[in-house]
Parts: sequence; C-alpha cells; structure tokens
Amino acid sequence: DLWAKIKGITVVGTGDFTHPKWLNELEEKLIPAGNGLFRLKEKYIDKNYFFHKKPTYFMLSSEISTIYKKNDKVRKIHSIIFAPDFESVKKIQAKLSKIGNINADGRPILGLDAKNLLEIILEVNSECFLVPAHIWTPWFSVLGSKSGFNSIYECFEDLTKYIFAVETGLSSDPPMNWRCSMLDEFAIISNSDAHSPENLGREANIFNCEPSYFLIKDSLKNKDKETFLGTIEFYPQEGKYHYDGHRKCMIRLAPAQSEEYSNICPVCKKELTLGVMHRVMELADRQEGEKSK
Repeated sequence: DLWAKIKGITVVGTGDFTHPKWLNELEEKLIPAGNGLFRLKEKYIDKNYFFHKKPTYFMLSSEISTIYKKNDKVRKIHSIIFAPDFESVKKIQAKLSKIGNINADGRPILGLDAKNLLEIILEVNSECFLVPAHIWTPWFSVLGSKSGFNSIYECFEDLTKYIFAVETGLSSDPPMNWRCSMLDEFAIISNSDAHSPENLGREANIFNCEPSYFLIKDSLKNKDKETFLGTIEFYPQEGKYHYDGHRKCMIRLAPAQSEEYSNICPVCKKELTLGVMHRVMELADRQEGEKSK
C-alpha cells in the first residue's frame, strides 16, 4: 500500500491469492471497495506520509505455473488469474488444492493443462479472467522457445475466445508484439512482479476510468482506446531473456549471431537458450516498426 503511493500507482494486483496463508492475510487486512477491488483497512495504513489520503486499490490476482504434456511436448506455462471477490478465490483455491500442493509456493506448480485452468476459473465465476503471463520468455510461457506453442489458439483452443489480453513480460515491449498479427485480437498489458515493494511499477498499465475491477476488465476486453491508454515499459534490453545466451558461459548473442553458430553455444557446445527477440522474429509477419490498425 505504501510503496504503491510512493510510486503513484492506483491499483495493485495482490498476487498469490492461491496460497492459504497469504489469502488469510488478504482477508484480514482488506475491505471491499464496492467495485470488485479492495482497500487496506484504516488501522493498517501508514499515516507517517503526507500522501496517505489517496487510497490504493487492490485487485485479487495470482500467478499459476502449469506443467503438462500436450502434442508430445512438455509445456510449462505461467498464467495470471484475476477474481472480483473472496468467495470466488476460495472456490478456485479449493479446486486447485485437489490438483497440486498450493501451500508449497506463492506461485503453485500444477500438473494441469492451461486450458483446463481457464475452464476452472470460468466455471467458478464468469467474471474471473486469465491472462497468459510474460508470453515470450523461453522457459515458462505460452510462446516461449523452450515450452511454448506457436499461437495462443494452439494452447487454449476453443476457449481462446475467453482470452482477451496477453502480458508482454519485462523482456519485450508492445512494438515487438505488434510485429505478430496473430496478437492483434488481444489487448497488450505490461505487469511487473511484486517480488519486492520497491520494484512495483517497473511496468504498469494506464487506464482512464474509475478504479473498478469490472471497468478495467471491460476496457481490456473491448480494447477501448479511450479507457486503456497504454503501458509503462521497462527497457526490454534490460530484461533477463531479451537476447540469446547461456548465463553460466557468460554468452549473450543477438539472434543473427546465434544463427551463425547454428544456435549452439560456442563455449559449452550445447543448445543456446533462445531469447525473446529471437522468438518474436521467428513468429513475426510484420517488419519492425509496423503496427496493427
């Protein structure tokens, strides 16, 4: 709450609502704001700062890691799920606890098809929604080089119609995503993990509407340029997976350099980890600088 105020952020995702202890804390310290969002109870607000009067709103969110086999390939996909109330969260928690250990980590690892995760949350409450997280990173994403698919549709199949936004991750920005016309039907959002409060808002989304779960959702769903104005971006070059390489081998290569080495590390002779830029170039059907209408 305090760091959101320092950063000038109005709405923050809670993260990790699937974890029982964190959910207990959320229920203990938050009160409904009447719009599908929540506020910190007065007794927990730090009054030592002059700007404390502006409320921070919290949106119930969680990141889920699903690892499963599909079409003879292991898939490792991170998804962000959002819910408008604690009742829905508890139902989601109950269903997921039967599939895997939700106590082990803030971001639980479940042996579950990402499509089935989407199905579960929609069955709980049709107002819940899922956004594929950091869609280009190599290891744990829907389009990543190591575990992904070549389109959002390949992953979510007939339920793709319920996916209306994708998240860029720190290593890509909107112009990189605009190069792929298959992403035109999705709103492009940028979130940054709340690993530590002072890192909040490295990336953020800019909305021109009242703080409301339902207005934010509708803004993304309708790709409304009047209410969803754009994103605040981290330099993608500073992202962990922007270029190709091997951390242990101290190797970092641009996609063209990797191809000169046939995507094999010149130090250890094993396959390079192909980064976000490489993967965008593989799937792009537009030139750099082009964008959709």
